[in-house]
Amino acid sequence: MPRRLRITLAYDGTDFHGWQVQPGLPTVQGTVEAVLSEIENAPVTIAGSGRTDAGVHALAQVASFDLTNPIPCENLRRAMNRLLPPSIRVSEAVEAAPDFHARLGAIAKTYEYRMYRHEVCPPFEHRYVWHHPYPLDTRAMAALARQFEGTRDFSLFAAADDRYTEGFDMARTIFSSELFDTGERLVYRVRGSGFLKHMVRNLMGTLIEAGRGNLPPDRWPVKCGHTVPARGLFLAGVEYP
Repeated sequence: MPRRLRITLAYDGTDFHGWQVQPGLPTVQGTVEAVLSEIENAPVTIAGSGRTDAGVHALAQVASFDLTNPIPCENLRRAMNRLLPPSIRVSEAVEAAPDFHARLGAIAKTYEYRMYRHEVCPPFEHRYVWHHPYPLDTRAMAALARQFEGTRDFSLFAAADDRYTEGFDMARTIFSSELFDTGERLVYRVRGSGFLKHMVRNLMGTLIEAGRGNLPPDRWPVKCGHTVPARGLFLAGVEYP
């Protein structure tokens, strides 16, 4: 009888073409499925909490799948980490309810976007931040970030996607939207019910426009800023009931 399992993953997305399986291209989902299929000695398909784009990282992506192999969860975690490349690590593996689904069951996700502001970006940082050593009004950016909170149509901040057909609901609820300035870093942290394609990167690009003085910080923006690079974005956490 198959058992439903849930794993939490961290990964460096630099060398992957995103989460979702793509023929002939290295993806996080494809790499994890290959390892699980080796353990199961049969094909295994996993469901992730969401699709991260090419170059996007994760601190705590969640995935669910079925196994017939009776391997204990802790042994499964160890076996996966032995077989996976160092750029993907399994931090937790647990038994889940038979109807648990990593994407359909999620009630909130948190993303972080990280920017490095000093003139010289350390070589050990460049894969995980957007280097932007230019003047910005961070108070205006923080003020605009708060305008994103609430439930509204975020189609202005969504990239084109085949899923977004006529009638597709583009409304999302943002529970919190905050900018943190440590001097050398700017970190944008946003928690919401869900996110559209490129939405967080476009929200960050819009904050940049406010920081440059091109958008008022006290009202909903009438235009979207440029999509910022993927390397600064992290899926920081996924929540379930």
